[in-house]
Amino acid sequence: MSESNTGGTVPGEDEVVDLCRDLIRIDTSNYGDHSGPGERLAAEYVAEKLAEVGLEPKIFESHKGRASTVARIAGEDPSRPALLIHGHTDVVPANAADWTYDPFAGEIADGCLWGRGAVDMKDMDAMTLAVVRDRLRSGRKPPRDIVLAFLADEEAGGTYGARHLVDNHPDLFEGVTEAISEVGGFSFTVNENLRLYLVETAQKGMHWMRLTVDGTAGHGSMTNTDNAITELCEAVGRLGRHEWPVRMTKTVRSFLDELSDALGVPLDPEDMEGTLATLGGIAKMIGATLRNSAAPTMLGAGYKVNVIPGQATAHVDGRFLPGYEEEFLADIDRILGPRVRREDVHGDKALETSFDGKLVDAMQTALVAEDPIARAVPYMLSGGTDAKSFDDLGIRGFGFAPLKLPPELDFAGMFHGVDERVPLDGLKFGVRVLDRFIDAC
Repeated sequence: MSESNTGGTVPGEDEVVDLCRDLIRIDTSNYGDHSGPGERLAAEYVAEKLAEVGLEPKIFESHKGRASTVARIAGEDPSRPALLIHGHTDVVPANAADWTYDPFAGEIADGCLWGRGAVDMKDMDAMTLAVVRDRLRSGRKPPRDIVLAFLADEEAGGTYGARHLVDNHPDLFEGVTEAISEVGGFSFTVNENLRLYLVETAQKGMHWMRLTVDGTAGHGSMTNTDNAITELCEAVGRLGRHEWPVRMTKTVRSFLDELSDALGVPLDPEDMEGTLATLGGIAKMIGATLRNSAAPTMLGAGYKVNVIPGQATAHVDGRFLPGYEEEFLADIDRILGPRVRREDVHGDKALETSFDGKLVDAMQTALVAEDPIARAVPYMLSGGTDAKSFDDLGIRGFGFAPLKLPPELDFAGMFHGVDERVPLDGLKFGVRVLDRFIDAC
């Protein structure tokens, strides 16, 4: 039995901060192409830490420098279905000039570890490493096999990470039926008697789109009623200002029911703005799961100020709710109009699973053991994770990277934001909860 289960500390707590600092200091910025440093150094670091405690990790490089690390831990009962714990080692880029501390220095200040990837998601990578290393050093086998996957390229859709492994090495995940990963298990303090821990059970689908309008090229001084830039900008403006209707999915309805019970007040589905006002820093995250969305993110046209170009392009980040993909695309085409040509740059499905089963029970048990006022509740992620790729193998995925957070921390703002940071106590809490979770799952 682990020390955490007898009221003490888990030795893995002692090294989780150092593990996370080391990972943050390995720049794995993903620019959406192969221009960044890649994940090879991080993959080698993870492999070394796993090999030190007796595992035989394998590194898979899908493209030069784009590497993932996978290892398998034998459980007490090999006849049981295996559990996958996966995380990505790549991060979105960061401009150091905008940050209080260098985003790749791993500075510790104000009780937090600062740096790009501190919450997305080198914190979970480090917590997983810390728990696994402690369990293997002390000879504590998990109840069932566990597959560990530290993946490349999640921030650009997973083509060179999870997608590559699922398509080319599915045998690595033989027998796996369930998985846990990022953007779930974090706390939302309701009051002194209740803390909700949001477990991700659903994700919006993705359509990253390129929009193109062809027009008539000409001299900038001439009258031109077929200006591609004008036509495109009007269409993008309509799309960016469109008010998408509320669509209540099963997961969001469950979350709102749990929130209503927690607050002791009925929540009006017709007044979502009023509901979101009760959620503080996570309002942005939850609000984005009420509707489909399409955010214009890039524009491109022209090469000289006095030349009207013959073509203009834009990129849009489109996200749709589970069950609403057809409606979403029909609305997009109606809003854009017939002059705009739409093509997918990257697309992926929406996911939704139920909030039940022994794995969910294990999450609740582990959380309450470390935080007596904890209650696990389901929620939908407005973005997407590598769980979409593993779903193709029939693996049921949950977001469960446990963190107990101070109420004043804008956790949602940490994702891809400036001054990303994670509380040191939160990292140690996560190690204890994950250790208990593995015992119970």
